[in-house]
Amino acid sequence: MNNAFYDTWTPRAQGLLRIVAGYLYISHGTAKLLHVPHQAVFDNVQVMSLIGLAGALELVGGALLIVGLCTRIAAFVLSGEMAFAYFIAHAGAKGNFLVPQLNGGELAVLYCFVFLFFAAAGAGAWSIDGARRGRAQAA
Repeated sequence: MNNAFYDTWTPRAQGLLRIVAGYLYISHGTAKLLHVPHQAVFDNVQVMSLIGLAGALELVGGALLIVGLCTRIAAFVLSGEMAFAYFIAHAGAKGNFLVPQLNGGELAVLYCFVFLFFAAAGAGAWSIDGARRGRAQAA
């Protein structure tokens, strides 16, 4: 394969990963704050609690990722949220600090590093950030 193939498809794959990650992430926020999908564990979530704040970050941050607006900033904040979630909820569980598979923290670690990637690399294709950048370069 030549470089033209990768030059064409890398931003598209990056954009697709951003959209899917944002969609999956926003569902965590809607479950906590809007009870859709319903998860009984979130029935009594207080908005002004750590879980409520996490839900707000997931809802707003997931939406920003889906549309690709302020992607680097949103992804950086969400990466920090997931690092914090890992250390608060998973790292001490069952005495397995460095084994996310055993402490239930795999998803938090994966989200943390996917979001860190977007903080560094940007939104990719099909984003408001890219459309805005295109207009600024055309002017």
